[in-house]
Amino acid sequence: MSDSVLKTLPTPVKVFKLPDFPVSLSFHSVQAYYSELIQLLGKAIFSVQNENSTLLARFYYLRGFINTLCSRRLDALTDFQNLNKTDNAIFPTHLFTWLVDTLHQDEWQQVHKRPELKRLIFKIKTDNEKPVVQTDNHIKKFELPQNPMDREEFVRCIQECGIVKDVATILRLFDALTDGEHKKVDPEVFREFYTFLKETEAEAQDVNLPSEVISHLDNSEYIYKLSSCVKTSHGVGKIALTQKRLFLLTDGQPGFLDITKFRDIQEVKMTSAPFLLVRIPSLRIRTFSRPELFEANLKMETELWYLIVKEMWAGRKMADQDKDPQYMTQALTNVLLMDAVVGCLHPNRSISAASKLVYFDKLIHEVHMTVPNTTSETLKHKINPSLDLAEPQAVCVLLYTPGQLRAKNSQTVMNPKLWVALSGGRVVVFDAASWSMLQDCIQIGDTQVTCMMGLEQDQVWMGSQDSVIYIIDIHSMSCNKQLTEHRHEVTGLSVDTRDHNRQLAYSCSCDGTILQWDSTSLKVKRQFFISCGRLCFIRFYDGMLWCCCDDSIVELKKTGTPQRRIVLPDDLHSMPSCFSCFIVVPESGQVWTGCSDSVELCLWQINNLKQPPKRISLPGTSGVTCMIRVKSKIWVGCRGWSRVGGLCDGQLKSLVLVVDLDSLTVTKELLAHSDSIQTLCSAEDRYVLSGSARRDGKIAIWQVD
Repeated sequence: MSDSVLKTLPTPVKVFKLPDFPVSLSFHSVQAYYSELIQLLGKAIFSVQNENSTLLARFYYLRGFINTLCSRRLDALTDFQNLNKTDNAIFPTHLFTWLVDTLHQDEWQQVHKRPELKRLIFKIKTDNEKPVVQTDNHIKKFELPQNPMDREEFVRCIQECGIVKDVATILRLFDALTDGEHKKVDPEVFREFYTFLKETEAEAQDVNLPSEVISHLDNSEYIYKLSSCVKTSHGVGKIALTQKRLFLLTDGQPGFLDITKFRDIQEVKMTSAPFLLVRIPSLRIRTFSRPELFEANLKMETELWYLIVKEMWAGRKMADQDKDPQYMTQALTNVLLMDAVVGCLHPNRSISAASKLVYFDKLIHEVHMTVPNTTSETLKHKINPSLDLAEPQAVCVLLYTPGQLRAKNSQTVMNPKLWVALSGGRVVVFDAASWSMLQDCIQIGDTQVTCMMGLEQDQVWMGSQDSVIYIIDIHSMSCNKQLTEHRHEVTGLSVDTRDHNRQLAYSCSCDGTILQWDSTSLKVKRQFFISCGRLCFIRFYDGMLWCCCDDSIVELKKTGTPQRRIVLPDDLHSMPSCFSCFIVVPESGQVWTGCSDSVELCLWQINNLKQPPKRISLPGTSGVTCMIRVKSKIWVGCRGWSRVGGLCDGQLKSLVLVVDLDSLTVTKELLAHSDSIQTLCSAEDRYVLSGSARRDGKIAIWQVD
């Protein structure tokens, strides 16, 4: 054995000592043995109740199994119910279902008196009745279509063959491959398009570049298109396109001659160069980096290369402007599709068809794209959590969890994470150091995740519309614990930050129920109820629990009874408005409130709520959706609003506003989203992250002063 193996400490093993086996194997002796075993497991469960949830789950499993052997069906179901909340990764679904199916009538009557067990039985039964999706691990061979395809068939076909997933891009491709009269894609046209695309891809991969050329390219830079050999103002050769630049692969002894990076382009023109008695179509590029023009006599390829360079240039400009590198990936996809469309259609209509795939160049010319200086200076990066999905998803909740050591006495550091809740229970995780995606999908139930909270150093709690709280292990990024005591949609999670042990956690549901949890044993310690139309979320300030209801903001006493209540201002009672967010500022004795249909923030004095609130007007908004405090500033997320000549393809824009706590003025108006801001979160007071609704579906990362 190697020294490293000898030095490795074995994983500690927990031993559960069985009682002595009975001398006789008579029915009564065996039952007595099982009874003693159940008692010992009960003591074991009690001893690890607040210490080791993994071991606790194993004891529940064993006791449930022994109770099953003893025909103690209700006791077994109770053990498996507790197991489901502690570690559902080892939940015995088939055994649980069999127990339910064998219950007697009197046992069913007992089940009806235990609503939580009844709900679990219903959930397991419902899950069992869902159609089973048969997984096919064989490699599937894509078959080219034999019949003309309408829009829906074409979208499905393109997604199946793996060309592109984005539905908007696929629909532009559909328009390019169909003429005005026949709105179906001919199977022969599709075959030629698909063949050309794959052959071009293979040819680009087969380009054998000498080492002196490769040395000029970045490690992640690849050639995606080569022109034919043409005469240029810099000599004869082939024009090569990568995701970052254009360069000339010189003829004869292949060499590298840099034409331009896309961000350095100043102007692109189609022109013609004289040759004997004719003029040859050419492409002319002016750059910021050098005084002389670059001109290439591309002849019949000129129009296509003009579209390609303009699209890549526009994509680069938008990527730099919006701090969103994914734009370049999309622009490159558009370019490759244009190339394939021109290659498969008749020359008479190939360029007009390819122009239908132009997106960024049209966008940058048709829409006023000027980004305010304040936005450009404050915006550091944008990420797209829906990158691998067919359509953008709403960013519903954001949570930042800080980095940490992986284990005690370990020098290995785990990077901070950004948790993103999208539509339909989908959660995406990013490395918050590099903003790269770590996990593209953690599925949390079947309904929307409504709230998230980091707890201790290894858990994230997620509340859902299905009334369940899901507990995620930060290290494995998997869910194996559930809390099912709520009966309605879970809307809020909070912890008292003054409790350094973080022993007590709080959750609320829309019906007004508030539960206090022991975060170690996962048991409910106390339950409160607040009377309101809808309880939206809860927060702790200075050890006091505050509740945001649709019609009021309520501070609770330690007993759970209301101590203070802020109601909607009189002028908002006549509108279909409600509180959407609030922040308590203890040092100034104020509560700041925002409403979904109000363009003002209201500032209330905690000790004199009868006094009319101060108001801060919010320019360029139609309502307030969320607020967070970072240092001495309040960051406010606003609803989207439309204007003529507005931003991003639909004239809808949405602001993040920064309000100074001392001067009570708006110090920054930040514009980076084309739909309503859904959520805000802080990354250790260094960055603020904003997530928007599905029309935009992006996350903006802002620098904090």
